[in-house]
This record gives sequence, C-alpha cells and structure tokens, in this order.
Amino acid sequence: MSKHEILVVDDEAQIRKLLQITLENNEYKVHLAADGKEGQLFAVNYLPDLIILDLGLPDKSGHLVLKELREWYNKSIIILSAIDNEEDIVSALDNGATDYLTKPFRTAELMARIRAAIRRNNSDNDETQIISGELEIDILSRTAKKNNELLKLTSTEFNLLSLFARNEGRVLTHQFILKEIWGVGFQTETQYLRVFVGTLRKKIEDDSNHPKYIITENGVGYRFGE
Repeated sequence: MSKHEILVVDDEAQIRKLLQITLENNEYKVHLAADGKEGQLFAVNYLPDLIILDLGLPDKSGHLVLKELREWYNKSIIILSAIDNEEDIVSALDNGATDYLTKPFRTAELMARIRAAIRRNNSDNDETQIISGELEIDILSRTAKKNNELLKLTSTEFNLLSLFARNEGRVLTHQFILKEIWGVGFQTETQYLRVFVGTLRKKIEDDSNHPKYIITENGVGYRFGE
C-alpha cells in the first residue's frame, strides 16, 4: 500500500525540517517547498494527498496561493501559520482551507488534524449514511440515531447535523454554516447559529458543556469530531 503524500509549503527551514521528520516518522511521504511558486509547481507535479501551507511566504501571499490552488486542487489544505488573527483565519477557511493551525503548534494535534483531513479526502461526500462514534445519520430518510436510539431532531437541527457530519474534521466558519443552512441573508446572524448549536448539542452530546462532536473554534466557527 503506497504512502500518503504531503506537500509542505513554508519558508522557514527549521519548520520544514521539523515537519519532514515528524511526517516521515508517521509513514507519510513528504515534499518540501520554500515559497509559493515552488509549492504550486510541486502540487502540479506530485498531486499530493494533502498540502500544509504557510500564509507568510516570501514571494506571494499564502492567501493568493490558496485561492489559485483551489481553482483545480480538490484535496485537503491545512494552513499552518504564525498569523493568528480571526480575519485571516476566517478568510482562509472561507477560501477553501480545510483547517487552520497557528504556530507554535503541537505535533500531536497537527497529526490528528492531518488524519481527519485525509479521511475526509477518502470519504464519499455523497454517501447516504454517515457513522461517527455513537451517531448514525441517514441522509435519505433524514433520521439520526445515537446508540441505536432515534433522536428527535427538528428539520433545521437535522440539516445542521448533516452539514457537520459531511465535513467531519473540517473547521466550518459561522458565515459558511449560516449561508448553507439559512441562506445568504443570514450570514451575520451568529447568535442565531449559537442557539441552534446549543439545542443540537443537548440532543447528541453526553455532556453539552463538554462536547465531543460539535467543537467550538473560538471566533471562527465549529468543527465536527476529532
């Protein structure tokens, strides 16, 4: 079985070396690029299973590299950057980043995010049944079960749970969720979203105050699982 290939695009030699050692120790094949142009060239040549992309590149903005990659590259892209303001994080996620981690980072957390992103690559986004832990979601019948017991969800709650489950491991911004569930006119209604997430958590979590399914990404949005 061939190894998953990961492309690292980062201008810091120490970060590239650290990531190379960490990823190779976890059985990934690694390609390294020091700037945006080289990263885009390597992406075309190697078609990696996942790209780790820095935003602070010497030749062009990482945001621009992300946008250009998303014109043709449909697998996971994780942003790993020292830039940690909410505006940049939300912009990157809305422009197609699968996930966003800030430097300095914990290698165990990065590896968990990578595993989740690659699982998402391999899953069929059109699947009609999704199983995550104790939850089983049937898209066609619009039903959800926990430990084989039917959950009493409203139509909106089911739509929200289905959206999360289809994007397991990915950070979804408030604006993206609001647009997908309620439409363009609701993209600023973050309090509206918090209310529905709160009611959904009470129905699917063992402890809604310490959720394991719907995880809050402060100031940005939510992540399902992992």
